[in-house]
Amino acid sequence: MNKLSGLEQLEAMLAGKLPVPPIAKVIPLELKRVAPGEVTFVATADENHLNPAGRVHGGFAATALDTSTGCAIQTMLGAGKGYATVDLSVQMIRPVPLDVPLEALGKVLNVSRSVGFAEGWLVDATGKRYAHATATCAVFDMQGR
Repeated sequence: MNKLSGLEQLEAMLAGKLPVPPIAKVIPLELKRVAPGEVTFVATADENHLNPAGRVHGGFAATALDTSTGCAIQTMLGAGKGYATVDLSVQMIRPVPLDVPLEALGKVLNVSRSVGFAEGWLVDATGKRYAHATATCAVFDMQGR
């Protein structure tokens, strides 16, 4: 996989040629669109994502947005490069509904040799916004990892 660019890796996952990461089964997240600097996942909260108050846990939105922002940055990385989130700021706008597919959109703001910045939105089919995030990711060489 180190021979593929970040964009090529995600395109291969979208085409079913590479497996999706395990976190995609936990949330669940389905990759729907990949382009340079942008990704779209579909995330649907179910009863497994409820907090003690009976609402969708905030970690659901945070994880979906961490994934979309990180993968947006990944699309801009060359072969042998990786990333790790070092800062994620999530603003919950309204409660995430149960059993409603939401798009987790990620878009790059800037990527340099050592750091990437992206933002993301969690929205429904009508464009209603449920959460917003900004992310900072460290960019590094994957050689020897």
